[in-house]
Amino acid sequence: MKPINLKRLIIAVLIPLAVGGLSALLSGNISGKYADFTQPPLSPPSIVFPIVWTILYTLMGIASYLVYEQPSVNKAKKKDALIYYGLQLFFNFLWSIIFFRFDAYGLAFVVIIMLIALVIITMLKFRKINKTAFYLLIPYLVWLLFATYLNLGVAILN
Repeated sequence: MKPINLKRLIIAVLIPLAVGGLSALLSGNISGKYADFTQPPLSPPSIVFPIVWTILYTLMGIASYLVYEQPSVNKAKKKDALIYYGLQLFFNFLWSIIFFRFDAYGLAFVVIIMLIALVIITMLKFRKINKTAFYLLIPYLVWLLFATYLNLGVAILN
């Protein structure tokens, strides 16, 4: 088993955390807007979101590290998987801005559907390289499905 490169692992975790933090910053007053929405049933309190996203971004970073560091896979295959990882991270970055900053709930719904597709592709590519990386993204996919329900609910009710 290859030893853990702590510097690379930290960088891999900090990348999605930074992307999520920047997206939240550019999205404006997320908590205030969230409180003002007419919300669909099962909507959690706003404090849940930063906690869940911190966990999910950390898991994403660990998953990307495992793929990047997988010694038995050629570089082209890892690069391809990590390109999809980057694409889904970009769509993740866009969603909050579109939803909260621009109040474009319908467009945000389209973006989150595209994000889910990219996450599924990323997961399938990660699974071929490192099964643990695949499993680490399952909570992210589940949360995105729930977020899609919330997005649609807000779009309909507001």
